[in-house]
Amino acid sequence: MLPYTPGEQPPPGKFIKLNTNENPYPPAESVVAAIKNAASGPLNRYPDPTATLFRRAAAETLGLPGPDWILAGNGSDEILTILVRGFVGEGQKLRLPYPSYILYRTLADIQGAKWEQVPFLDGWHLPSVFGEGDRDLRLVLLPNPNSPSGTVVPPDQVERLAASLPCPLVVDEAYADFAEFNCLDLVRKHENILVTRTLSKSYGLAGIRFGFLVAQPSLIAKLANIKDSYNCDYLATIAATAAISAQDWLADVIAKIKATRSRTESRLREMGFDVTPSQANFVWCTHPSGRHEQLHEYLKKNQILVRYMNFPDWGDGIRISIGTDEQTEACMMMIERYLQSL
Repeated sequence: MLPYTPGEQPPPGKFIKLNTNENPYPPAESVVAAIKNAASGPLNRYPDPTATLFRRAAAETLGLPGPDWILAGNGSDEILTILVRGFVGEGQKLRLPYPSYILYRTLADIQGAKWEQVPFLDGWHLPSVFGEGDRDLRLVLLPNPNSPSGTVVPPDQVERLAASLPCPLVVDEAYADFAEFNCLDLVRKHENILVTRTLSKSYGLAGIRFGFLVAQPSLIAKLANIKDSYNCDYLATIAATAAISAQDWLADVIAKIKATRSRTESRLREMGFDVTPSQANFVWCTHPSGRHEQLHEYLKKNQILVRYMNFPDWGDGIRISIGTDEQTEACMMMIERYLQSL
């Protein structure tokens, strides 16, 4: 099997880092204070195995009926692992759009399962075949917004898709806070629609590792049976609880990132790039020169990291995470300098 390859993580402070879709802003002050206070707490004891404190706060913030609608995990990657482990057996099949999050394929390989990639149509639209299924199809994974494109499938289409499938549909909403809409309301209406979230992106807690699943309580109870016993550590739970409660901070940061995203898209178009309109905290772009890998290397030599991505039978391009205005402007100026040298 081919392992998942994470984005490059250089030593702190050396690079402008726009390659792994992290939040460029530090977490809320209340989160930092909560971590400092918790550090003097019961670290010699095992944590709450179900992260009850977080689940209660998240249910209140997200308007869910109660904490039994939430399963907490060590990042949304662990939640995805639990879902694949729970629904897809050896020789059975999961489906994903292409290009999208390549970890899905790795999780299937670990299970000895089959994965089926369904290519997006032009404009990043899902083909009708994505909603078809046979008895071997046990799980469908839909990143929404998608990476690397930043595009979304509207909730009404997600609802129709779920109704046509013979299995659960997992809507991976790692970037949903940056989008115009999400699918949380669909979880109440449909048992086979499940939503995953992470605190790594919008809440600025990529270094903490905390994510969660929203699904109907009957499914949450069954999936909890196959998670690791103490999968969320004490400090991470405290940090995540403080973060999910800091909604004023979140709204402010989201507004900043969206504004910078809009300016970034405009600058790239002015430089001749084809830019896919994004509803995430990154931008996917291609250039008529086709010199995407060379651009990536040029930026890296000048201490700016972006993500060069090459998808077989699809094509390649550059994904640029949205940084602060200063970081993004430095990146744009360096791209402009490279293009002038061609």
